Amino acid sequence: MERDFRFNLEEIAGAVGDYGTLIPIIIGVAAVTEIKIGPVLFFFGLSYIFTGLYYKLPMPVEPMKAVGTLAIAGVLTASQIAGAGILMGIILLLIGVTGGIDYIKKVIPHWLIRGVQLGMALILLRTALRFIIGDWVIGLISIGIVLFFTFAPILDFSGLLIFGLGLIIGIHNQGMIPVYHFSWPAFTWPAPADFWQGFLNGVLPQLPMTLGNAVLATSLLITDLLERKVPESKLVNSMGLMCIIASPFGGFPMCHGSGGLAAQYRFGARTGGSNIISGVILLLAAFFFASPELVNIIPYGVLGALLFFSASQLLQSAVKTNNRLYTGITGVIALLVGMAPAFITMFIFSLFERFYLKKDTGQSTKDF
Repeated sequence: MERDFRFNLEEIAGAVGDYGTLIPIIIGVAAVTEIKIGPVLFFFGLSYIFTGLYYKLPMPVEPMKAVGTLAIAGVLTASQIAGAGILMGIILLLIGVTGGIDYIKKVIPHWLIRGVQLGMALILLRTALRFIIGDWVIGLISIGIVLFFTFAPILDFSGLLIFGLGLIIGIHNQGMIPVYHFSWPAFTWPAPADFWQGFLNGVLPQLPMTLGNAVLATSLLITDLLERKVPESKLVNSMGLMCIIASPFGGFPMCHGSGGLAAQYRFGARTGGSNIISGVILLLAAFFFASPELVNIIPYGVLGALLFFSASQLLQSAVKTNNRLYTGITGVIALLVGMAPAFITMFIFSLFERFYLKKDTGQSTKDF
């Protein structure tokens, strides 16, 4: 039973380890669109509990980053985000139930999956540095706390400690978060135009990132870190269900992700108990504290420190590639241009190399 569920300090610390990715995106989206943070937190909480019970191991539930980034940039409205989420859910379920993910896995080389991990690590590092530079005192203190626990021969609950430190500092600077009464989400179906814009500006840039990072890279990292196997079809189906259920009710499109798993593992999560704990925390926040004041409560230095060590865990997996050159190129393109362009570009290159270059030279294609 302990292999599947634990409820101790390590699992609590791991439960908040992924908040460095979750909180900035959902807060940014809530600040610039009509999306209310209460329903978003509510569905994240439910999804964390569901995935913890279903997978019985740490399984991140994250906002879809391409959709979140474009929403924060003002490209997507709340209704278009809902349209993108519903369409992503349908597409992912179709890929899962038809076995399409098995074919996708066969044609995507190992080095490209590791390149996705490297690209995500570099993007997280860049974001972490931005957060820390803007709040460098708290950021350096938080990093120092994590480094201390890394080398000290004691139980590592650094994630929990710096998150608690962030709450204390945030309450000191902003005051206590007022109690906010939760309003149950209302069903809203996007207009046809919102579905179309959601597909163009949300689904198309998000889908390659989801398949590469949230499915293939996450499944590989589970094996690397936890020595357990999770079929890619399970990941696709659970993401599809989360998107379809949450998006029409004011939730945000959700996915899994190797960066989130790295964060959970780094700070102590080893079982599904961490997901259940995280879900309970998010539900409490949704029911009682989902007020506008929540936006500024966690200092960015703390979030930056969490992201920094998530990236370091991903880097350790990325270096296990079978082709460092191609993995490195993928990571650099992801950092400079974006994850989706990097994935598409290098995937097309892999097909070209497989069917033309190696065919002409008579080289083996066993890596593919």
